[in-house]
Amino acid sequence: MSRIGKRILTIPEKTTATIANGVFTVKGPLGELTRTFKSEVEIKIDNGTITLVPVRTSLEINALWGTYSAHVNNMIEGVNKAFEKKLIVEGIGFKSDVKGTDLHLALGFSHPIKLAIPAGLKVTADKNVITVSGIDVEKVGQFVAKVRSLKKPEPYKGKGVRYDNEVVRRKQGKKSV
Repeated sequence: MSRIGKRILTIPEKTTATIANGVFTVKGPLGELTRTFKSEVEIKIDNGTITLVPVRTSLEINALWGTYSAHVNNMIEGVNKAFEKKLIVEGIGFKSDVKGTDLHLALGFSHPIKLAIPAGLKVTADKNVITVSGIDVEKVGQFVAKVRSLKKPEPYKGKGVRYDNEVVRRKQGKKSV
């Protein structure tokens, strides 16, 4: 039994949720999200609450039950309050800037890096902090991970791109005799 799947999800005010032919749609103040779910887990919408029930019992379906519940909860949260993640660019000469629909980064390479910002995301760059926000938690997380993977923080000086709450374990380096 899935503890996360058993939860009863409440639909906030100004938010509507519908399901038709396995396609779950949530509309809220910030936008609309749609996702297709398999028929192994039944999604029931009653009087402002959403319950998920597995059609039959197996290991795979129990895993899907909790996963689908988390997806539905993230969709409801996203259309009411945008998800936000921050990256910190640390290092001498490391810069970030948003120009139009592109994120321009100078990360110590011989060339500047230009990344296209996906539709539905809002990206701002202030000094050494990049803030990514959007209603789809997967898009936000994927874009932030892509930016971080360009120059991961190194353990000696801490230079690179790291998450806001990430702790970089520092190493001592060489000792002179």
